[in-house]
Amino acid sequence: MVEIIAHRGARSLAPENTLAAARLAHTLGSHRWETDVSLTMDWHTVLFHDATLTRCTNAARVFSYDPENPLGRDRLNTYTLMDLELLEAGSYFERTDPYGTLAQVEQQDLARFRREPIPTLYDGLVLTRDMGWAINVELKDHHNDPQPCFTASRTLGEIARAGIAHENVTISSFNHAWLRWVRDQAPEIQIQALVGNDEDIPLDFDAPVFTNEEFCVLNLNAALTPPKMVRKLKARGKTVNLFTVNDPHDYIRFVNAGADGIITDFPQRFIK
Repeated sequence: MVEIIAHRGARSLAPENTLAAARLAHTLGSHRWETDVSLTMDWHTVLFHDATLTRCTNAARVFSYDPENPLGRDRLNTYTLMDLELLEAGSYFERTDPYGTLAQVEQQDLARFRREPIPTLYDGLVLTRDMGWAINVELKDHHNDPQPCFTASRTLGEIARAGIAHENVTISSFNHAWLRWVRDQAPEIQIQALVGNDEDIPLDFDAPVFTNEEFCVLNLNAALTPPKMVRKLKARGKTVNLFTVNDPHDYIRFVNAGADGIITDFPQRFIK
């Protein structure tokens, strides 16, 4: 079975990295959702992808900065969790229609999206736990950890506090040092090495991450990964997930090549 992983929730039909997007991804039948963990100024973990707040929130209005010239005032890690609780993280979806899908969204859902807050990691873990579902937690490295592996450490603490079963959690990151730390501290939690953050830099499939046994699960940039390499990596014993796959033709190519998981903004296209 190919695992369908909802990228930042069902972000083509709801505001990304919100609990609304997670619930919708679950309703659609996604096997798990993927979400991003970032640190606030006071070291809380929140579900947010960007280092800056402007794209997905009303921060420019609430914090009175020019979105075209924010002078650093848009940085998420310059605000406390209490500050972020003043924001909503949903009205941008209706305003910008990022995937051209508004016609598929009910008006009452759009009204509800306008009130969506930035969730904490704990919120996302508890929701996943209560739905008996699974989550892929991506650790974002915005270079503001107060000490080495702090984001990873805080994430493990929140997993324990939420009481979610470890088999329902995976932790992924482009920061492979953090993944090594997680493996040492919590070997029962699966780690997944993200590879291919920069689409302008071709992947070196002879690099150690592809050839040694350190990381059994690789989450690869689909734009940099030919299907033939998926076959080769599978032959080496790797589990291979691809991000971000939205085109049905690409989906078929990767599934036929043996991909284990597809990370997509459009889980509704591939569930069946």
